[in-house]
Amino acid sequence: MSDSLQVWLRQLEQRAPECRIELGLERARAVLAELPAAVRPRCAVITVGGTNGKGSVVAMLEAMCRAAGLSTLAYSSPHLLDFGERIRLDGNPVMAGTIAAAIETVEHARGPVPLTYFEHVTLAALVVAMHAAPDVMILEIGLGGRLDAVNVIDADVAVMTSIALDHTEWLGPTRLSIGREKAGIARPGRPLIVGERRLPTGLEPLLRETGACVSLAGKDFRWRRMARDRFQVQYADRKLLLPRPALQGAWQLGNAACAIVALWALEDRLNVTATHLAEGLQSVRLPGRLQQVARQPAVWLDVAHNAASARALAAALGPVQSDTNSTAVFSALGDKDIGAMGRALDGCFNRWLVCPLAGPRATPVSELLARLSDIPVAGVVETVESVTAGLTRAMRESARADRIVVFGSFRTVAEAATMLKQFQAQSD
Repeated sequence: MSDSLQVWLRQLEQRAPECRIELGLERARAVLAELPAAVRPRCAVITVGGTNGKGSVVAMLEAMCRAAGLSTLAYSSPHLLDFGERIRLDGNPVMAGTIAAAIETVEHARGPVPLTYFEHVTLAALVVAMHAAPDVMILEIGLGGRLDAVNVIDADVAVMTSIALDHTEWLGPTRLSIGREKAGIARPGRPLIVGERRLPTGLEPLLRETGACVSLAGKDFRWRRMARDRFQVQYADRKLLLPRPALQGAWQLGNAACAIVALWALEDRLNVTATHLAEGLQSVRLPGRLQQVARQPAVWLDVAHNAASARALAAALGPVQSDTNSTAVFSALGDKDIGAMGRALDGCFNRWLVCPLAGPRATPVSELLARLSDIPVAGVVETVESVTAGLTRAMRESARADRIVVFGSFRTVAEAATMLKQFQAQSD
């Protein structure tokens, strides 16, 4: 990361810490009006919201568009190892100096408007897009949808991947209230692709009231696993057999279907063929999503950080086998339902190594332990001084046939991935 970007990010953090959440579009709209008119995209724009699966859909859209020879700019958050992961041009992180210059452009334009960290970076991504002039811009909602800074841009196609309980202090206490907020990314007369197959009661009429052309999973489009690592997507009179995505996890089939239907909705502007879809699905990469990083013992990284993603992880892992050990290296942020995550994964591990995280949203390790003990989860539960220490210990004490899973938040996975990267560099 360049020195100039580090300086800017420190300034943004000091002025408005990244953990501070202030929903609303007024500030971002006011500054957007002061930026060059070219910041308003002329390319095709796909906005992706939802509780889980957003990053995967963005990555698949990116890969399939690139297979078709289209230039892409993708904006997502948070990052794992490098800030440049948040703004990608043709699949590659944008250079730090370019991001720093874009942040500076927004700083000059904002005047007295007190932007949050996320708002400032979102507008900087639009400045980068202005200069790059991509064929397709793919934007990931940060939190919610209706009042998220990304929603200052009108999407040509909006995607809602899933609706689960998360961020309830900002989005409301029910799946219906959360779904209502996420539906705010829809635009009248434009496609809205909804990947959640179990809509909360009362949400479908609200989706229709947006005036968007709504396509519902299970009604308007479907997917199913087929033999030989294939899956089928059906939409209207189309039925297409494709290779399963390179991303692991049964839930990725639904994410892939959402991405494919979104591209079909733009076929009058984007020439993405079945061959391109297949190539993109086979080439897509996204670190930290049920990612196996070592064998013997098997080490998996997953950013599961709420009850719904924990249930999906549990389904992928299956119960611990009687003749092997399965170790969880776990930490989560304080605003998460840690008890629900523990219940979802109870039976997948016979040892939990519970670790602290740094930062204002972190949970003291004693509280993590108490919340898990309230369930209680199966197996031995111990505390360690850090994620790095937990993973090191788990690898040292596991047999070749054992399993280690690092999960609980992006920060948990990032710390483990950094350790493994350093370990690999030393080995080389």
